[in-house]
Amino acid sequence: MNNTSKNSNRRATVVGAGPNGLAAAIVLAQAGFRVDVFEAEAVPGGAARTLELTLPGFRNDFGSAVHPMAAGSPFFSSLPLANHGLEWIHSPSALAHPLDDGTAVLLDRDFAVTGETLGRDARAWRRLLEPFARKWPVLAREVLAPIHIFSRHPFLLARFGLAALPPANTVANFCFRDGRAKALFAGLAAHSFLSLDEPLSAAFGTLLGAAAHAVGWPIPRGGAQSITNALIGYLESLGGRVHTSSKIEKLSDAPRVTLCDITPRQLLGLADTNLSGAFRSKLERFRYGMGVFKVDYALSSPLPWKAKECARAATVHLGGTAEEISASELEGRNGNHADRPFVLVAQPSLFDPSRAPEGKHTAWTYCHVPNGSTVDMLERLENQIERFAPGFRDCVMARRVFSPAALEAMDANLVGGDINGGAVDAGQFLFRPTMRHYATSSRKIYLCSSSTPPGGAVHGMCGYHAAKLALSRLG
Repeated sequence: MNNTSKNSNRRATVVGAGPNGLAAAIVLAQAGFRVDVFEAEAVPGGAARTLELTLPGFRNDFGSAVHPMAAGSPFFSSLPLANHGLEWIHSPSALAHPLDDGTAVLLDRDFAVTGETLGRDARAWRRLLEPFARKWPVLAREVLAPIHIFSRHPFLLARFGLAALPPANTVANFCFRDGRAKALFAGLAAHSFLSLDEPLSAAFGTLLGAAAHAVGWPIPRGGAQSITNALIGYLESLGGRVHTSSKIEKLSDAPRVTLCDITPRQLLGLADTNLSGAFRSKLERFRYGMGVFKVDYALSSPLPWKAKECARAATVHLGGTAEEISASELEGRNGNHADRPFVLVAQPSLFDPSRAPEGKHTAWTYCHVPNGSTVDMLERLENQIERFAPGFRDCVMARRVFSPAALEAMDANLVGGDINGGAVDAGQFLFRPTMRHYATSSRKIYLCSSSTPPGGAVHGMCGYHAAKLALSRLG
């Protein structure tokens, strides 16, 4: 029997058709495995789905909406996803951060354009981020992976560590003199779901800022579903299959290898007899991070920004000064709810008319809340939008509100509204979810979700590394 026929008899199962599950399936299929992906929901994609959440014809992204990490993913970049319908749209600027004086700071791929809105901190901004933007392909391969001691690029990693490991407020106060650059960096760092006085919060500001200059913050034409559909299209070209509305209840009859795009809580329920007691105890100690309160909108017109520059960007950060954003995130980390929350806004229909009927628009927004929060944040969230876009409420045709519980009901991986697959603080940074990373106490079961390195965002690297580990252990 030749190698081809041997490989054709290999079978693997992937639980969950999110980007990481599909990435794992592709790696296994590329290695000659016959792969079946089982998805509990009727529409594949996990948090990378696009649905009519408000009114017919208005297509909002259920989870992720803007995708710097997908565009900059070493694995996704190696795949012919454009051949399967994936097209990136770049807004003129990656991000806008409006301030109360009626102006906005712009994060643009061009350092010079960004510098024009930063004033005297333009050089400092470039000095901090240009080394990482210029070396993005190398940096992405290094940091979108488990922590490892030996690297082919130790000086780049050391420099990144100096900018990434401290608290975001420490880095901002050291590097910048004015409030505009500090506010921009604070908004980027707030994607960490950490207090900006906590170690590692600067990592998100540094990495997302570098990505903006290196690959942009693009949106996929047609919505996040286009990423999922392209991954499925390529997987099917390799012989893999995706089964929707097919919830896996138990892994007791798992084939030789099963990769799970689920969080530790779901794994504990599925693999009850497959995991050792000691390993189960470790998974039970896994901690989830802050959740989100999300609102999707159908709009009669574009958001009426006071700072007209905001119309240049698909993403807008609403939080005012760095001090305000820091206070908002600290409230959430302490289990409280900020009166003026940091709000993320995506306005994809400005650049992709397929998202809404002609002349109409969509908006995607969320703010951070304690995990599992039941507090209605709608008025506080909309007050922040109204603060920077007066008359916004007059544009609202319909809205769909998602509490943390409602998000989890549509995607079981969003435990308590946590979109990062678990807290990314110092206690869970190195060993996520355990020291084994992707491996479990069973040699045929692996985790490949965002609860493993490198964590949240749509990049597929959790699935890629999990599948590579499984293949290496299978010989």
